[in-house]
Formats: sequence, structure tokens, C-alpha cells
Amino acid sequence: MEEPVSPAASAREQAFARYVLPEVEVLLRVAMTLTAQPADAEDLVQDTLIRAYRAVDRFDGRHPRAWLLTILRRTEISRNRSRRPYLLDDPDEELERLAGPPPGAAGATPEDVVVGETFDAVVDAALAALPVKHRQVVALVDVEGLSYAEAAQVLDVPEGTVMSRLHRARKRIRMRLQAAGLTGTRRGAM
Repeated sequence: MEEPVSPAASAREQAFARYVLPEVEVLLRVAMTLTAQPADAEDLVQDTLIRAYRAVDRFDGRHPRAWLLTILRRTEISRNRSRRPYLLDDPDEELERLAGPPPGAAGATPEDVVVGETFDAVVDAALAALPVKHRQVVALVDVEGLSYAEAAQVLDVPEGTVMSRLHRARKRIRMRLQAAGLTGTRRGAM
């Protein structure tokens, strides 16, 4: 016995068929230029289609190709970010850097401070201490790379609210880093 399809699901499927399916060939062509491997291109398009399906009910119907290509591009950026290997430019230099002074020590370079475990621990603690609404904005804008408008759309809040929350969140993180002695005291150090 088949379950009845809800009107919302039916509307989503109709919008998907109307706006997304006609653009699949274009998505595949663009994905091939981004990945250069047919299997990777197909995976990228599949991930894009899944994201588009989830968001199609929020899509206004204008410029579907631009909307889908934005999703495709951001999906590829996210995929590359998560699988990017850490390569050493010069292994000897890297070993010297790792054996250098501990973060926060006299003579430590800014890079030593940022790469150090103390910095990571303070940032992790600062993020965990943020209210959920601020942590979400930091994750969407600073980590995922969404624009203010896109983050506002994802969170279903005005763009100004995203900007305000992000400002407050960054300020709290900066204060934690300053309290731990990991940044300068001048304004805008982060």
C-alpha cells in the first residue's frame, strides 16, 4: 500500500522537476571542468542535486542555473576543503618550526602562536562558549564560507541579524584570545 504524498512533498518534487532537472547537463559539464574526472564530476553533481532538493522549497524561482551553479561551486569548495592533504614545502624547515619555541614563548612568531595547540584549545573553548545562534553564524560564514545573504537564508533571519551575530561572536572569540595572551591588544587584531 502506497503512502499518500503530502502537498508539500508534491510541491517540492514539482519545483525540483521544473527548476533543477533541466539543468543537470549543464551541471555535469561545469563539474567536469572543476574536477577533470568523470566519476568525481558525477559525485559532485549528485551532492549538488541533494542540496538543491533540500533547498528547492526556499528557492524563489528566479535564475535557477545561477542558483544551481552556486550550490555546485560551494559543494566543490567544501569537498576540497575536507580532503585537502597537508603537504610540507620543505620537510627540514617544517621540523625546525615544530621544534621551535612553544606558542606564547618569548620570541615566538605569530605563526607559532596560531599553529600552536594552545591557540586551538582557546578557539575551541571560545566557540563552545558561544550561544548556539552565534556559533551557527560563525560556522556558516567563517567556516563554510557562505555570504551574509546566504547565511541569512539558511537561518531564516534578516541579513543584518547575521552581521550583528557574527560581530558579537567574533568579539567574544577575540576577547578570549586576548585573555589567553594569544593576540595583540589593539582593536581588530583578529
